[in-house]
Amino acid sequence: MKSRRNFIRKVAFASATATLSGTLVAQSIESQQLYHQVFFWLKPEVDVEEFIIASKMLAKCKSVLDFKVGTPADTTKRPVIDDSYSVACLVIFDSVEAHDSYQKDPIHLQFIEDHSAKWTDVKIYDFFV
Repeated sequence: MKSRRNFIRKVAFASATATLSGTLVAQSIESQQLYHQVFFWLKPEVDVEEFIIASKMLAKCKSVLDFKVGTPADTTKRPVIDDSYSVACLVIFDSVEAHDSYQKDPIHLQFIEDHSAKWTDVKIYDFFV
């Protein structure tokens, strides 16, 4: 009988621990910021500085916490570095929902409409911090 009670206690403890761990992981993910990195390969005739100035309008989107834009850094060349892009943007959001709101924001949609013909390729990398 005593071993059965110990077994039940252990199972109950394991269940509670698993539930708590799952809850903590979910809360942790919810509280993480989403970093949205966008890399543009511009057409040769596009003025990079003008494109950078135009892209700064994206910082005005309501759900954006922070916005940075720039060109590849002049770091030492190594095989693992891809500096073939023209311009990169870093947009920070406080949640996936904020990111999703940004995707529908009229400012973002206007930027795409006005400038998408200027790039040959775009790559996006999103991650939590």
